[in-house]
Amino acid sequence: MIKGMREERVAGERSLLLGVGISAIGIGMYIPFSLVFFHHVTGLSFALVGIVLTVTGLAGLAVMPLAGSAVDRFGARKVNLLLYAVRALGFALYPFAGSLPAFAAVALITALADRSFPIVQQSLIGEVARGGARDRLQASIRALQNAGMGAGALVVSGVLALWGTEGFTYTAWGNAVAFALAGLLVSRVKPVREHGNGEPGTVGGAPASAKRPPAGYRMVLADRPFLGLTAANFLTALGYSALSVLFPLYISTWLHGPDSLTGAAFTVNTALCAGIGVLIASRVRRSGARRTRSAALGALLFAAAFVGQIVLGTVRPGQTATLVALLVIVVVYTVGELVHSPSGGALSVSAAPEAVRGRYLATYQLSYSLATALAPSLFTGLLALDGRLPWAFLTVAALGAALALTRLERHLPAEAVYAAQPSATTSPTPAPTPTPAPATATATATATEASTREPAATATV
Repeated sequence: MIKGMREERVAGERSLLLGVGISAIGIGMYIPFSLVFFHHVTGLSFALVGIVLTVTGLAGLAVMPLAGSAVDRFGARKVNLLLYAVRALGFALYPFAGSLPAFAAVALITALADRSFPIVQQSLIGEVARGGARDRLQASIRALQNAGMGAGALVVSGVLALWGTEGFTYTAWGNAVAFALAGLLVSRVKPVREHGNGEPGTVGGAPASAKRPPAGYRMVLADRPFLGLTAANFLTALGYSALSVLFPLYISTWLHGPDSLTGAAFTVNTALCAGIGVLIASRVRRSGARRTRSAALGALLFAAAFVGQIVLGTVRPGQTATLVALLVIVVVYTVGELVHSPSGGALSVSAAPEAVRGRYLATYQLSYSLATALAPSLFTGLLALDGRLPWAFLTVAALGAALALTRLERHLPAEAVYAAQPSATTSPTPAPTPTPAPATATATATATEASTREPAATATV
C-alpha cells in the first residue's frame, strides 16, 4: 500500500456533486421514456421522432472532436457551463417545437451538447482535481448519476400519474430547470492552480502559445500508449453495453424468462452503483493499487460474469434457480463496473497532457460511443446464432482488455498509473543519509525528472 497518500480537497466539490445529482434527476426524467417523451411533448409520430433522434445523435458524434478542441482553448469549466445552458434552453423549447423542422433544430442543438458533455465533464475532473481526488470524484459522480436517474424515473412516474400525458410537458420544463440549476452550482467549482496562474492553456502565467508550438489531434494520434488505452477501453465498453442491450434479449429469447427479470437486474445494478459505489472505489484507492491493475480487475470481473451467463445458458435450470443465478451474475458484473469505472476514468484523465486534455479525452470517449453504436447489431447477430455466443465474445474482449491494461502499464506516465506517488522509499532497510549535492546538480536533476514525467506536454505537432 502506498503510505502517506493524501487527497486534495476540490474547491467547490460539494456544489459540483450536487449539480451532477440534480442534472442526473433531469436525465432520469426522460431517458427511460425517450421516444414516448418526445412524441407527447412535440405531437410528432414515433417514426419521425425516432429518425430525428438517430440523425441528430450521429451528428453529435461528429462534433465530439470539436468539443475536445474547445476544452483545450477555453477550459473545461467554461465549456461545461455552456453545455448546461444549451441543454436547459433545449428542454425549455421542446414543448414549442411542434413542427418537424423545429423539433429537428432543437434536437440537433441538444444532441450536440449531450454527446459532448461526457468529454467536458471528464476534462473538468482533470481541471479541478489531482491524484486520488480524481478517483474519488469519478466514483462519487457515478454513484450520484445512478441515484439521480433512479430518482428522476420515480419523479416522472408520479408526474404522469397526476397529470397523464400532459405531464411530459411539465417534465421537459423540469429538465430545463434541473440543467440550469446544475450549471449554477458547477460555476462555483474552481480549477486547480498548476502552471503559473492555473488557467487552462497557460504555462508559468503566460499563454501556452508563447512557450511551445500548438498541439492538435496529430499529437494524440502519435501517442501509441494512449491509443492502446483507448482500444482497451473499447473492449471493456462493449461489456458496459451488455446490461441494457444484450441482457433483455438473452432473457426473453434464450432463457425464455419473464421480462420482470430484466427490471430486477436493472434495479440491483442501479441500487448497488448508488449505494456502494463510493465505498468500493475508496477501498480500491486506499489499497494503493495501480489504476491499470484495478481497471484490469474490473475487466476480469466482467469476464467472470459473462462466463456465468454462458454456464447459465447451457444448464438452463428452473425459474427460481435462474432468478438467483442471474442476480448473482448481476452483482459480480456491477462490482466489476464499480472497480473499473473510477480507475479507468482517472487513468484516462491523468494520462492526457494538460495542454491537450480535451482532445485526448474526446478521442478516449469515442471508444464508448463506438461500442454503444456497434453493440445492438453485434449482439443481435451473435445471439441469432447461439445465445451463448455474444457472452463468449464479451468474455474474450474483457480478458483482452485486462491483458492490454497490464501491458500498457510500463508505457503510461507514472502520475497516470498511480493515484499518489510513494512518499518514502520501498527499501526494507533505512537508506544512508545522502551527501548534499551542489545546487547546480540539484537543479539539473529536478529539470530531468520534470521532463521525464511530462514528455507529452512539450511535444510538437
